[in-house]
Amino acid sequence: MPAEWEPHRAAWLAWPHDKQLWGPEIARVVDEFVALCKIIASDGNERVELLVHESSDATIVREIFDGYRVEIHRARYGDIWLRDTAPVFVRRGAELAAVAFQFNGWGRKYELDGDTEVATTVAGLAGASLHRLPWVGEGGAFEMNGAGLCLASRACILSPSRNPDLSEIDIERSLRDAFGVERVVWFDPILMGDHTDGHVDTLARFVSRDTVVCARSSAHDGPNASALRETRETLQAVGGLTVVTVPSPGAVTGDDGSLLPASYLNFYIANDAVVVPTYGTEFDDQAVAVLSGCFPERRVVGSSARAILDGGGAFHCITQQEPRV
Repeated sequence: MPAEWEPHRAAWLAWPHDKQLWGPEIARVVDEFVALCKIIASDGNERVELLVHESSDATIVREIFDGYRVEIHRARYGDIWLRDTAPVFVRRGAELAAVAFQFNGWGRKYELDGDTEVATTVAGLAGASLHRLPWVGEGGAFEMNGAGLCLASRACILSPSRNPDLSEIDIERSLRDAFGVERVVWFDPILMGDHTDGHVDTLARFVSRDTVVCARSSAHDGPNASALRETRETLQAVGGLTVVTVPSPGAVTGDDGSLLPASYLNFYIANDAVVVPTYGTEFDDQAVAVLSGCFPERRVVGSSARAILDGGGAFHCITQQEPRV
């Protein structure tokens, strides 16, 4: 599996169509989604392959993206979280291939019509052969550096609701065969409010083969202080890695006062830009500045993901890169 900063042919996304799922926030979600797609297609210098649900008005979506490198595909899917439902693209020699996990709605929490079909649909549209792994997983539970090192969420992948009969060794063998992984670093922490059971793309991200970024709590007694500290200590114990920290957004809450899994690490790396989710907190600008130093050859852009966060994630969760071959 190529690292995310390697050249892409396209980014795959799915239009937020379900008004029942998103409720009155759907207009704000659409605004944030459109802004993300336009940044990827313009500053990011990357084609956007956009799934539009059968129930949506594709004509209106085309008008929104008129003049942008956005290709519309009618498809059936549940929601926008393609990092977890779409296939993971890999190189097989000089050819593009795709690998799909079994998907059970994040441990049977949110089983939506069409989400188990998305991997087949996207692989077919991309012209990639599809290999299905025999165990349950989600793309956000793994982070790879393109050189054999993988960060993985133990709490997610080995949860009783996903793979109760598998061990770390079983998963590592499969990752080696499917993605060329040589070493796995396992994580246990879970951000408060994270219904994915600890996806690693909210905890740590590679910015180069030997540099990884994680978060530090913005307050000594912040809601995720212990989880972020444990994540940083795990990374510091990995030989040969430089660890960079960004501030956490602090406590970001929903309308009911519940904590949401806000993380600046849920950024998307496009060809010429990095899009960082922002949440309207005092730490937004500082996080974008730190990440700008990690990507000196790309434009690092902060863009609001506050409404999308109500659904449980941000920009990395709703994108899936297709590498250039």
